[in-house]
Amino acid sequence: MTSFMPPADRHWWKVPVGKQELIWIAIALVWCIIMFLMMPLWHVYGKQNLSTEAYQTTPAKFGAKVEEMVEKYTVGEEAGIPIVAPPVGSDIYMLGRLWQWYPVLKLKKDQEYRLHLSSMDFQHGFSLQPDNINLQVVPGYDMVLKITPDKSGEYGVICNEYCGIGHHLMVGKIYVED
Repeated sequence: MTSFMPPADRHWWKVPVGKQELIWIAIALVWCIIMFLMMPLWHVYGKQNLSTEAYQTTPAKFGAKVEEMVEKYTVGEEAGIPIVAPPVGSDIYMLGRLWQWYPVLKLKKDQEYRLHLSSMDFQHGFSLQPDNINLQVVPGYDMVLKITPDKSGEYGVICNEYCGIGHHLMVGKIYVED
């Protein structure tokens, strides 16, 4: 013999909300408002998110700009890749392609540059180490960010978006001098 429960005499929408429930709802609502307001504040004051610009381009156009910069400002070579020392405050270019970052950049400490990034072939991830700067670099787009290196030394540029069998070899460099 099966027994069924009788239908509820009270409906949930007609039952008064308990005091403890109201307190938790209020706490959750206040916390949501705080977190919502923190997002724009953290973007502006937290210096975690880069303000970037993006422009459509073609790999051929972007490659020509990179080569123009390389021809003007090459100061050396490292493992067959030119080392470029552009003037302070200038637009600098770095491109990702299977499986390298090109060229190696030599920048001045505490000086601002506009770094242009693009890919010649696939989507790549630009990760500047040891700083925590991460961007997606996509073919057909020129990603521009303002950078002001504040520590001298050698910075590694790695691809953090799987781009094929040589992905682990895709390492570049940026040197910052006093």
